Amino acid sequence: MSATTTEKATAATDFASEVVTRTPVRDIALPGGAGTLALITLDNGFDHTKPNTFGPQSIAGLSATVAQLRERAEAGEIVAVAVTGKPFVFAVGADLTGVPFLGSRDQALEIARAGHATYAAFADLPVPTFAFVNGAAMGGGVELALSATYRTMSAGVPAVALPEVFLGLVPGWGGCWMLPNLVGVEKAITVVVENPLSQNRMLKGPQAHALGLSDVLLEPADFLEESVAWAARVLSGEVTVERPEVDRDETAWNAAIAKAKGLADVKTGRQARSPYAALDLLAAARTATREEGFAAEDEVLADLLMSDELRAGLYAFELVQKRAKRPAGAPDKALARKVTKVGIVGAGLMASQLALLFIQRLQVPVVLTDIDDERVAKGVGYVHAELDKLAGKGRLNPDRLNRYKALVTGSTSKDGFADADFVIEAVFEEMSVKQQVFAEVEAVVSPECVLATNTSSLSIAEMASQLEHPERVVGFHFFNPVAVMPLLEIIPGEHTDDPTLATAFAVGKALRKTCIRAADRPSFIVNRLLGRFMGEAAKILDEGTPIEVVDRAFAGLAPMPPFVLIGLVGPAIALHNGETLVRAFPDRFYASPTLQRLVAAGKRGFYDMSTGRPVLDPEVAELVEQPAEPVVLDLAQVRQRVLTVLADEARRMLDEGVAQAPMDIDLAMITGAGFQFWNGGITPLLDRTGVAEAVTGARFLPAGVANAPA
Repeated sequence: MSATTTEKATAATDFASEVVTRTPVRDIALPGGAGTLALITLDNGFDHTKPNTFGPQSIAGLSATVAQLRERAEAGEIVAVAVTGKPFVFAVGADLTGVPFLGSRDQALEIARAGHATYAAFADLPVPTFAFVNGAAMGGGVELALSATYRTMSAGVPAVALPEVFLGLVPGWGGCWMLPNLVGVEKAITVVVENPLSQNRMLKGPQAHALGLSDVLLEPADFLEESVAWAARVLSGEVTVERPEVDRDETAWNAAIAKAKGLADVKTGRQARSPYAALDLLAAARTATREEGFAAEDEVLADLLMSDELRAGLYAFELVQKRAKRPAGAPDKALARKVTKVGIVGAGLMASQLALLFIQRLQVPVVLTDIDDERVAKGVGYVHAELDKLAGKGRLNPDRLNRYKALVTGSTSKDGFADADFVIEAVFEEMSVKQQVFAEVEAVVSPECVLATNTSSLSIAEMASQLEHPERVVGFHFFNPVAVMPLLEIIPGEHTDDPTLATAFAVGKALRKTCIRAADRPSFIVNRLLGRFMGEAAKILDEGTPIEVVDRAFAGLAPMPPFVLIGLVGPAIALHNGETLVRAFPDRFYASPTLQRLVAAGKRGFYDMSTGRPVLDPEVAELVEQPAEPVVLDLAQVRQRVLTVLADEARRMLDEGVAQAPMDIDLAMITGAGFQFWNGGITPLLDRTGVAEAVTGARFLPAGVANAPA
């Protein structure tokens, strides 16, 4: 890359926040007298909690290093060049914190070209090049590795990905051309499109190696030494690297692209540009030269860097990475009490999942209680079985397995809660039942023991109203499955005091959950918005629009169609949430007679999912009554109607203080309901489509926060 290009690229994003990744070089004498290998180590000077990234200064520095190594290679001083990362991290791609500083497409184009020029210079060195992928590698980090002649991969690498489509971008520093030309189009589609559209699925080192992203998989303990030794054997000819020939049959290649576009249709409803742009680049890679492929990536990347889609994706990324770590409305953490023992009322599936989580994260004794020995034994047995599974996968050693198993006990008596600091109930979602449970617990525990409820919709204040110490009660709402879903809604009741609330936030953080404060209003944040969403969808169905039309309308808006979601949540739980909201807000929420009939019939959902794909259950189809005068909407009308009610409800929730800010609504919908990054959750979408202003008279977010400059 020329100095002029470097200067333009740097000027394009002259932002003070760049953490520069340095590229120091050290010479390594290869074993067997094979010559000198120059090893570049990517290192931004911080530990693994701040991974290496590539901003303009970092790319310029890498370009200068590569230029110097070219001179040394041409002079015969070195026989090979390798690149690796600092401990636990290779590199996680471009430094996207500079994107808001981009004011024009021309500036974005310079960023794309600068990366390509630097990576091409590395690939074109006159000596063999190696990438020793020692740790997490994403985006531009993976593309740098792909630029090397050969690659080693540590079996301990926790994450390998090209996640750009998840954010609203494409792999734009060579990934869309290099990867299909290395491993074939089908495997490239998996990494570039399918995984990002599947909630940003990551590959572990062995999985990435199996796909062909590396030439050899090495153990982490002595990874660098073994990588150097392997490189020496390659250079000496002792090892010959063989890769499967890429199938370039036009019919097969195009069929793979067409199939992937069908997946993108299902996932995004054609509401996102990035997956289709990526697929077009992958399609062209079959015949394009490297120069043609890189030039095409430049143009697409420049377009997407200036898109609302990417800006919303970066807004969502910022919420998850930063706002989630500093929950709005949390009291001073110094007020939190220490938790040395946990009690759980109930021993069903949710309670057992909670026990497993508390044991793994807090590593304190946990007591499960239920009404009979059989239920208690089943709950404890579930925890033991799950721990055995973890041990079987090598994630728990025998000592830790035994220690964790010893931490969980069960009883039909609540006497074991006497010395507990935190007791959570996970019993039937009925107010009188929960009030009785808390009364029984309060009679046993100390006055400072926190009483937490996992209710998904009921009033915390009412639940605490009959207690001697209502100030100790707090909502602690998990999402199912507990081990997977990141969100934890924390809800203070009318009398909840700050030490109780601070303890709840501290415990949530120790459980590694994204904690969001919600007000004590029916169904809190996620279930209230989902209740309006699913209620309106059910109303549209009951009015006469076919179920397949209703479900298809939500591609690209919700993580899954509403009637598929009802099956995942459980019809009875969805109905209970809906009826709770109807009682609270009868003018806006809807309890579907169809859903009531579904629950009465004992059905587990609208669809048969046994094949892995939703197939409408014919018995359920008969439960959907056709009105005498059906109102049949098309996809656009369904989508517009639901966006309208979501905008209305979100505004009401902010006016009532249910959520602290629009950002908390978005963070909750992303982490609790899987709403897409490239939509920014929900409020940027409502702003971008004009629905927010049309319905509520104003945007949710200031212009520029989650959209590109005009």
